[in-house]
Amino acid sequence: MARIRVIIAGAAGRDFHNFNTMFRNNLFYEVVCFTAEQIPNIEYRRYPRELAGLLYTKGIQVFPEKDMPELIRKFNADVVVLAYSDLMHEAVMHKASLAIANGADFWLLGPKNTMLKSRNKVIAVTAVRTGCGKSQTTREICRLLKETGRNVVVIRHPMPYGDLKKQACQRFQTYDDLDSHNCTIEEREEYEPLIDSGITVFAGVDYGKILIEAEKAAGKEGTLIWDGGNNDTPFYKPDLHICIADPLRPGHEVLYHPGEANFRMADVIIINKENSAKKRDIETVKSNIRKFNRKAIIIDADSEIIVENPELIRNKKVLVVEDGPTLTHGGMAFGAGYIAAKRSKAVIIDAKKYSVGSIRKVYSKYPHIKLILPAMGYSRAQIDDLEKTIKKARCDAVISGTPINLNRVIKTDKPIVRIRYNLKILGNQSLENLIKNTLQTSGLH
Repeated sequence: MARIRVIIAGAAGRDFHNFNTMFRNNLFYEVVCFTAEQIPNIEYRRYPRELAGLLYTKGIQVFPEKDMPELIRKFNADVVVLAYSDLMHEAVMHKASLAIANGADFWLLGPKNTMLKSRNKVIAVTAVRTGCGKSQTTREICRLLKETGRNVVVIRHPMPYGDLKKQACQRFQTYDDLDSHNCTIEEREEYEPLIDSGITVFAGVDYGKILIEAEKAAGKEGTLIWDGGNNDTPFYKPDLHICIADPLRPGHEVLYHPGEANFRMADVIIINKENSAKKRDIETVKSNIRKFNRKAIIIDADSEIIVENPELIRNKKVLVVEDGPTLTHGGMAFGAGYIAAKRSKAVIIDAKKYSVGSIRKVYSKYPHIKLILPAMGYSRAQIDDLEKTIKKARCDAVISGTPINLNRVIKTDKPIVRIRYNLKILGNQSLENLIKNTLQTSGLH
């Protein structure tokens, strides 16, 4: 019987996990190639044979997704599997139509084939879009667990943009670990705040191996937190699934893949950023919860913004830097840095005017980004372009809405004012009680 020939379309994350869980060492399928999109400079790599298994002695080549029609014909592919996130439903069906028009089936893999089971309790934090507030929710859950004396370990959604063999299973406990793994700005944005809180973080490529190491680190009674990326679904079967919705993007909870899947699956839906949203937009999200996930517990929350050294930006001319992915494939035009600037009555300069190299290309690819500077740093060259852009900017100070300390990765003579944001639960609702109930029982439901 001929093996089914598969192309996995991804963005250096879910694609490798789907391969590992569904296709590696599976005699019924042959993955002929991966394709790459969304993240710069991740194509033209090879998934190494050391990770690919016995059936792939030469590894598996990665190509640009734009070459999909030619790849289907070249490899006589039977199936295209979509394996990345934060896509509008319409965009997903365009990709399906392209695959079908060129002779291949189009698949989406679900939890049964891709979720791994842990011996520890797992709390999953996901979202309906990139930039909803997953990281601050993860930090708050870690804080609550640590207060009870429980050991907690975070497993982060993959960001393997370098040497895949070296990144198979990564452990982060100190800033030195970030340096030794040559972490990008995007990785540092997720890891630094957790390291600052004394939390061990695992990430990488092979989430089976990562689970084994994370369970060892957590201990028998420890809790694992799945910190999802973009709006992807969990890699591990959760005992409690918390999904974050964003009323600044009302309706997106049912317009994007796989965010809508998270929205429908979740035990708890936190509506974040209510302090910055309109009442009618908050009600739109709640109406969709009642329509699509009636079992979900709704928690209202604010994203509490804390400004370091506010006197440096009050009534001053400022350059605002925000989290890169939130602005790019997250589709947001601004973030916490912009809000802090407005509250401080600062004058926001046009960052695009000073952009250079790869940063200028980002504005061309994502025209909805106007005044704000996305903190792009997927490579050393891109970090250098970010540094040059900040150096060129004529302003009194830089507002950094990205979670990392920019002074650790770039050099500038301008003062950088960091913006931190924490999850603040509103009213009498208690995230702590939900977590306690989950840990004491076999699950919330």
